[in-house]
Amino acid sequence: MSTYRDLAHRGSARATVLRTVGTRERRSHLTAPRVPTVGIDIGGTKVMAGVVDADGTILEQLRAETPDKSKSPRVVEDTIVELVLDLSDRHDVHAVGIGAAGWVDADRNRVLFAPHLSWRNEPLRDRLSGRLAVPVMVDNDANAAAWAEWRFGAGRGEDHLVMITLGTGIGGAILEDGQVKRGEYGVAGEFGHMQVVPGGHRCPCGNRGCWEQYSSGNALVREARELAAADSPVAYNLIDRVQGNVHDITGPFITQLAREGDAMCVELLGDIGQWLGVGIANLAAALDPSCFVVGGGVSAADDLLILPARDAFRRQLTGRGYRPEARIARAQLGPEAGMVGAADLARLVARRFRRAKRRRVERYERYERYAQGRRAADEQTAATSQETPS
Repeated sequence: MSTYRDLAHRGSARATVLRTVGTRERRSHLTAPRVPTVGIDIGGTKVMAGVVDADGTILEQLRAETPDKSKSPRVVEDTIVELVLDLSDRHDVHAVGIGAAGWVDADRNRVLFAPHLSWRNEPLRDRLSGRLAVPVMVDNDANAAAWAEWRFGAGRGEDHLVMITLGTGIGGAILEDGQVKRGEYGVAGEFGHMQVVPGGHRCPCGNRGCWEQYSSGNALVREARELAAADSPVAYNLIDRVQGNVHDITGPFITQLAREGDAMCVELLGDIGQWLGVGIANLAAALDPSCFVVGGGVSAADDLLILPARDAFRRQLTGRGYRPEARIARAQLGPEAGMVGAADLARLVARRFRRAKRRRVERYERYERYAQGRRAADEQTAATSQETPS
């Protein structure tokens, strides 16, 4: 792949990019070429890249940090390019898929807004396709994760699936009949900003009472830190474990203590799960899917979160007892779901790139045959001239 690196740096090869995949998605897992592609998952603190085969297996994975001072669009783009070039030295990369934590427009070119990066109406696809010698696909990270779970994980076989990602906030995605539903402007699935408590906790989006203020990693940590800061008796074990440093309380640490049997941490995760179930019941009333897949970092709490969510869902579901209930399942692919999904979606655009590459090769072969024929004819003419007496 040294040629790949040379082309990428020279910019002499232009990537062939589909403007939109659209209706092709439904049959993509049957008709897309079985070639390795790179998936990129971009978060506020890290860029994760991996080569993924057609069965969703990660062949190699790399990670780069994006510290606060390096969140400018250009620096993040440079990081992506370096990761792709590094992987391309060892793998035959045919396309690159980007899962971005932000709002991506309907054409999947521009990141309209990213809460944790300095992307505002950023033409990410065009910028990257101009630097890489393969086609580039850009989508929201929750859409990519949902696609991966539908193809390879907890959502296999489901015709109507809703993905909920619990991390710092709440993201989401909708799949129907094998297609990601992005909405008219590309920003469907922002479930975390549904209002569930009028006049409730202030959200960074500017509103109050958003769902993610009650069922997310931030909500879990906020509640635990408030109890610890108030020196609540129920938080004594937690305070002791962090030696009084409230800022050392994190979501994974709370989950760890809950698994060890800490009553307060179990209760906090139960509260998060209850709010999760309330929101899922609202989504069921609006969307009526057959399955909800819960992913993101907070889902690592497993039954400590999922069981309370199922309980609240059954109690809050409209028409409960007289309608089928959607299945609620924990995501199976873990933190790699967005990367795997982005790579698999990119396989769609790899089809057109392969065809264009094949046509270039065929043109080159025809030219070579023509040139060889001309050289043979010239040599024959020269030989005949030498044999002819003057």
